[in-house]
Amino acid sequence: MPVRKRFIAGAVCPECQARDSLAMWRENNVDIVECVKCGHQMREADKQAREHVREQEQVIGIFHPD
Repeated sequence: MPVRKRFIAGAVCPECQARDSLAMWRENNVDIVECVKCGHQMREADKQAREHVREQEQVIGIFHPD
């Protein structure tokens, strides 16, 4: 079954500043937003992981099983 991507009207890519170029879809219960112009990706799991990091801890990186 093909993945259904939806465009986000009026959204601006944080990387290349292109307007109306962000597509969103869900993969393995993770929301993914990708710019179709430059390929920049954002994942909802990244945001959730950052919220759980405590201020006094040092994080080297957050890894995803992609």
